[in-house]
Amino acid sequence: MDIELIFKVAGVGIIVAVLNILLKKAERDEQALMTTLAGLVVVLMLMISEIGNLFETVRETFGI
Repeated sequence: MDIELIFKVAGVGIIVAVLNILLKKAERDEQALMTTLAGLVVVLMLMISEIGNLFETVRETFGI
Protein backbone atom coordinates (compact mmCIF):
# COMPACT_ATOMS: atom_id res chain seq x y z
CA MET A 1 0.00 0.00 0.00
CA ASP A 2 1.35 3.36 -1.00
CA ILE A 3 1.62 6.19 1.55
CA GLU A 4 0.49 8.60 -1.16
CA LEU A 5 -2.88 6.83 -1.29
CA ILE A 6 -3.32 7.31 2.46
CA PHE A 7 -2.62 11.03 2.12
CA LYS A 8 -5.11 11.34 -0.74
CA VAL A 9 -7.84 9.62 1.27
CA ALA A 10 -7.09 11.79 4.30
CA GLY A 11 -7.19 14.93 2.15
CA VAL A 12 -10.55 14.02 0.68
CA GLY A 13 -11.84 13.27 4.17
CA ILE A 14 -10.74 16.64 5.52
CA ILE A 15 -12.24 18.55 2.59
CA VAL A 16 -15.53 16.66 2.85
CA ALA A 17 -15.69 17.22 6.62
CA VAL A 18 -15.15 20.97 6.26
CA LEU A 19 -17.72 21.25 3.46
CA ASN A 20 -20.17 19.19 5.50
CA ILE A 21 -19.81 21.47 8.52
CA LEU A 22 -20.17 24.63 6.40
CA LEU A 23 -23.25 23.33 4.61
CA LYS A 24 -24.94 22.21 7.82
CA LYS A 25 -24.31 25.63 9.40
CA ALA A 26 -25.98 27.18 6.34
CA GLU A 27 -28.94 24.79 6.85
CA ARG A 28 -28.26 22.99 3.59
CA ASP A 29 -28.56 19.46 4.94
CA GLU A 30 -29.37 17.85 1.59
CA GLN A 31 -26.25 19.31 -0.05
CA ALA A 32 -24.18 18.23 2.97
CA LEU A 33 -25.41 14.67 2.53
CA MET A 34 -24.66 14.74 -1.20
CA THR A 35 -21.17 16.08 -0.49
CA THR A 36 -20.55 13.23 1.94
CA LEU A 37 -21.75 10.66 -0.59
CA ALA A 38 -19.62 12.21 -3.33
CA GLY A 39 -16.59 12.04 -1.03
CA LEU A 40 -17.30 8.37 -0.38
CA VAL A 41 -17.48 7.66 -4.11
CA VAL A 42 -14.19 9.50 -4.72
CA VAL A 43 -12.44 7.49 -2.00
CA LEU A 44 -13.84 4.22 -3.35
CA MET A 45 -12.58 5.14 -6.83
CA LEU A 46 -9.13 5.76 -5.34
CA MET A 47 -9.22 2.43 -3.51
CA ILE A 48 -10.55 0.26 -6.35
CA SER A 49 -7.13 -0.97 -7.49
CA GLU A 50 -6.12 -1.83 -3.92
CA ILE A 51 -9.36 -3.76 -3.43
CA GLY A 52 -8.64 -5.67 -6.66
CA ASN A 53 -5.17 -6.54 -5.40
CA LEU A 54 -6.68 -7.77 -2.13
CA PHE A 55 -9.09 -10.10 -3.94
CA GLU A 56 -6.28 -11.40 -6.14
CA THR A 57 -4.15 -12.16 -3.08
CA VAL A 58 -7.07 -13.99 -1.43
CA ARG A 59 -7.60 -16.06 -4.58
CA GLU A 60 -3.93 -16.99 -4.75
CA THR A 61 -3.82 -17.83 -1.06
CA PHE A 62 -6.80 -20.19 -1.15
CA GLY A 63 -6.19 -21.47 -4.68
CA ILE A 64 -9.56 -20.37 -6.02
